[in-house]
Amino acid sequence: MPNTNSLIEKAVSKGADFVLTPEVTNCVSMSRSHQSNVLQREGDDITLAGLQQTAEKHGIYLLIGSLALKDEASDGRFINRSFLLDPTGRIKARYDKIHMFDVSISESETYRESDGYRPGNTAMLANIDGVGLGMTICYDLRFPHLFRDLAKAGAKILTVPSAFSPETGIAHWETLLRARAIETGSYVLAPAQCGTHQASIGRARKTYGRSLAIDPWGRVLADGGDLPGVTMVDLDPSSVDDVRARLPSLTHDRPYRSVT
Repeated sequence: MPNTNSLIEKAVSKGADFVLTPEVTNCVSMSRSHQSNVLQREGDDITLAGLQQTAEKHGIYLLIGSLALKDEASDGRFINRSFLLDPTGRIKARYDKIHMFDVSISESETYRESDGYRPGNTAMLANIDGVGLGMTICYDLRFPHLFRDLAKAGAKILTVPSAFSPETGIAHWETLLRARAIETGSYVLAPAQCGTHQASIGRARKTYGRSLAIDPWGRVLADGGDLPGVTMVDLDPSSVDDVRARLPSLTHDRPYRSVT
């Protein structure tokens, strides 16, 4: 299976100047004990350091979908943090996943992300050469108010790096991504983990794949399929302005009485 750096090299060779990786780029694991053994703090993380060197080497913007990291918090939980690196390898923005995947999809598929991860509490609007970039992670996708707030704050591109479960992926992945694009008139870029991730401790994990790029009208521009690889897409920020002018729903909010 190709590693992250080789895939970035391939993307750059095809002309990419902005590259995105999926959620938990450094470690896909269901085992808290394994994570305790291998995860590092941000300043010590070898994946982060290596990708900073890669971004600088190629002079690209690089969105590290997220890294699972240890934290100084007293409760001992990890953090799930997305990074935007600039072409010098500098960390331009950080975003800690706000919404935790605490669900019981079936008798055999249950997740309690909040048991192992501490949620963030701050939305993040970054920018790439003056184009607003709203950063989210995976389960955030189900909370449209976050995406609307980011778009109203200036985001023209919304990123959703993910490790979606196969069952919810089949049912909801494309529909939710297209909905977020349509609601906000934004590009939505969703690099996703795929396949079966073997485990040295505990059970293996499966992820849905199908990295998608959606345009501001809700059309699928590219589908990465269910195998590791590189998906290329061209973005035109002016199309965001065009769609929002034709359908200015971001400016049509009205106050209303809350349900009691």
